[in-house]
Amino acid sequence: MAWLAPRLTGKLQMVDISDSDFCSYAGVNKAQMMAVLHLWDGQQFVKGLDASLYYWRLAGFHRLVTFLRLKPCYWLACKAYGYWAKKRQRCTDGVCDGR
Repeated sequence: MAWLAPRLTGKLQMVDISDSDFCSYAGVNKAQMMAVLHLWDGQQFVKGLDASLYYWRLAGFHRLVTFLRLKPCYWLACKAYGYWAKKRQRCTDGVCDGR
């Protein structure tokens, strides 16, 4: 996310949910947010790969988003996101266990 932050300045507010002071937002707790990416669009949460595609589009990666929205690519990207999300849950301070 750090490399995208400059591209999203003024378009999206980034919140570090790993901060010890963060506990929940709009009825979704920290554990739920750590399990899968959540993006608040002003009315509702966009979650998982769709949240990534949302902010990638805002960051200017329109072609990548269009490509990943194609049915076979989207299916594969969802599977890859699921794998990444599970692995991310086993990370602490940038260090992940290898399971």
